[in-house]
Amino acid sequence: MRARGGLPADQGGRGNAFPRIDRMILTVCLSPSIDVTVEVDALEVGKTNIARRKRRRPGGKALNVALGVARLGGDALVTGFMYRENAETFEELLDRGGVKHSFIMTEGRVRENYKFIDHRSMLTEVNDVGAEVPAENLEKLLERVRRLSAVSRVTVISGGLPRGVDASYYGDLFRAVAPGSLRVADATGGKLNAAVSAGVDLVKPNLGELENCIGREMTCRQDMLDACRELVRRGAKTVLLSLGKEGAILTDGKENYYCRSTSVAVNSTVGAGDAMVAAAAMKMAEGAPMPEILRAGTAAGTAAVTTFDEIAFPREKYQEILESLQVKRLF
Repeated sequence: MRARGGLPADQGGRGNAFPRIDRMILTVCLSPSIDVTVEVDALEVGKTNIARRKRRRPGGKALNVALGVARLGGDALVTGFMYRENAETFEELLDRGGVKHSFIMTEGRVRENYKFIDHRSMLTEVNDVGAEVPAENLEKLLERVRRLSAVSRVTVISGGLPRGVDASYYGDLFRAVAPGSLRVADATGGKLNAAVSAGVDLVKPNLGELENCIGREMTCRQDMLDACRELVRRGAKTVLLSLGKEGAILTDGKENYYCRSTSVAVNSTVGAGDAMVAAAAMKMAEGAPMPEILRAGTAAGTAAVTTFDEIAFPREKYQEILESLQVKRLF
């Protein structure tokens, strides 16, 4: 069966299904989820909390990246694992967002994750454990990535892995990406290490993820740059370090740039990192220089926190913020 904006799930790009599009961005979703976002006045552990607002939404970091690319006017295509019982919910979301999709279908239901946001915009997350993926589907996805990345300017692999899948699978996926496609990783822990070891064009940790990966605390900008250079030595060509409301750093180990974020009303930090990856990937697809990639990523991440109902940031807000940002070259 073919979804309205989808492609035959078992074909995945055979023949002429995907003509070469120089700016096509492929995103790989390994562990989709239903994100249940609950807004409370103050989250108190061990007590009864009253929800002021609640929303259920299909989620997954790679899906969010694809929706962000489409919001910016780019061509996005999602592959990865999907579960038959509620796949239609995800397909409808992507169809509405103008995103093509070609999933590897697995039996079962998509897991549910809970995100609690209090009046200070502090985020507390409780993530469900999803169903296992059969070994044959792991092989199918590697082949799907080989095929689809061959017609994509950038391939983004982000988020968690299905239950029981070793972190080394992240490295397998990046090694499956076609040589002509730029590779972007947004992952944590062993997945981040596996991606970097496989060689990526850009990796986007936040400060906590970078500290965990390197194994030490960072108290100043020099510490951050030294840690980013360590990732470059391990195999990443560039590192986009997200600093939240403080902005972001981009380095290739030789040239180092910093962009301070602008002050905005924060409604939710959910999806901010995915928005940053979407805008950075768009600029990479265009062949933009490092300062432009950094400025766009910072603008998109900032625009994303201004929304509650929509993870895909408003394009108008992105443009407004983009025009206000300046990039500074660091030592």
